[in-house]
Amino acid sequence: MDRRPNILLILSDQQRRDSLGAYGCQDVSTPNLDALAAEGTRYDHAYCNAPVCTPSRASFLTGRYPRTTRCRANGQSMPPYERLVSRVLADHGYYCSLAGKLHLAPCGPTACPIYEKRIDDGFVEFHWAHNPSGIGNAGLPESGGTYWSGNEYSHWLFKRGKKYQYPNYDEMGYVKVGMDEEDHCTKWCVDQAIDWIRYSAEEKRQMPQFNSPPWFYNINIFDPHHAFDPPRRLLEKYLERVDRLPLPKYLPGEWAEKTVFQKLDHANAYNNTATPHHFCFDEMSDGDHRLIKAAYYAMIELIDIQFGRLMDALAETGEIDNTIVIFTADHGEMLGDHGIYLKGPYFYEGMAHVPLIMSWKGHFLEGARLSTLTELTDLVPTIEEFCLGEIEPGVQGRSLADILTGDRDPAGHRDSVYCEYYEAMPWHTQPEAYATMVYDGRYKLSRYHSSKEGELYDLERDPDEFHNLWDDPAHAQVKIRMLELLADRMADTVDPLPLPTDKW
Repeated sequence: MDRRPNILLILSDQQRRDSLGAYGCQDVSTPNLDALAAEGTRYDHAYCNAPVCTPSRASFLTGRYPRTTRCRANGQSMPPYERLVSRVLADHGYYCSLAGKLHLAPCGPTACPIYEKRIDDGFVEFHWAHNPSGIGNAGLPESGGTYWSGNEYSHWLFKRGKKYQYPNYDEMGYVKVGMDEEDHCTKWCVDQAIDWIRYSAEEKRQMPQFNSPPWFYNINIFDPHHAFDPPRRLLEKYLERVDRLPLPKYLPGEWAEKTVFQKLDHANAYNNTATPHHFCFDEMSDGDHRLIKAAYYAMIELIDIQFGRLMDALAETGEIDNTIVIFTADHGEMLGDHGIYLKGPYFYEGMAHVPLIMSWKGHFLEGARLSTLTELTDLVPTIEEFCLGEIEPGVQGRSLADILTGDRDPAGHRDSVYCEYYEAMPWHTQPEAYATMVYDGRYKLSRYHSSKEGELYDLERDPDEFHNLWDDPAHAQVKIRMLELLADRMADTVDPLPLPTDKW
């Protein structure tokens, strides 16, 4: 019998590290994810390698840096020669499935009339829905228009005699009431995985004479990505205590020390002229800020509820003892911190710092809370080492395998984490943004190469990143040292493999 572990990789979209109870948030209810952290290993300093969806996903699904994969922006397509971890696992006998987002290519109907164009990704089952609404991504349109057939969530609703209801912006302004829990896209994603877990377990019981393959299931939940539209029941729960929710981390006057990109997005999220005054911070009241946070937390509680169903299914089928469970997010959400909403060309803690919890009963450290610096590039080599005993050539991340088992001191894993933004949202108006960040556990330096600006923060003394030390003479030597470290880390992104030009 093949006893290699199954892999259950759950990704939320645009979720900050500090939005789980396990990470100290007392305003959100996440008992199931907190239980995973209590029985597994929680990383306190895990960082994404790009603060935007596509480049981050291209990176953590290959274990390579965004610039290396040549998929460094939303709207770009993953080159066909790149190998996702699902392809590598499939080549070694794993049955690979996906539910929800993939977002490694343009997702609008003008790009592909069925769904986003895929490379040879190794997924046998592909339950795809780029976002719940289907707007511009092969789903059911609101009225009339063309029926784009790729959004499976839309199909699921249609077969149940229902249709996605576009949130009503008039009711509460920046927050909307979304689909009911039973009809929600988050539940649909988890339903697909539960169906497979139960089917696979039953097949093993019915036909024990066959050597059933281990599986890799990648669940990509769209929430808590905006629009901020949780189900009514959960939203009302948080509205009952909305006045107690903290306001964004924003210091009046901090703009004098920020870059042009933060200043522009402060007035108009994404700095997109097509949507002027979009989440304009100065036009929002304290009530607006707290309402958005209430909706964000309600969306996260729904994720937690559905995650609990997943864990129940693993326990009921007996698969939990042989399944590595990983929960993380592709990047964070500014949520009003520093006067900014959504995401963009910046590397603040709310944007780049993500949750990372890993569990494998009887194999991983139990209840461990590790402060080692970790990148999402480290996921692929960790998975491959446990599942295959070797790491695919070209992977740039560093395996956490022997740290998870307690066989290596985690302190020396990394001396820094690196993140990059290379005009990753092309619709963002001028000036173009090319920026990189390095963080050594105390100091965080961000260099904006296109605008010749920079930020330097001492997170030990200024954890909220209010005071930019870039031009502070007293920190000149720290700045030089961090710039040298940034140059070294940028050199690390050079592809260790030769460019396979014959495969273009």
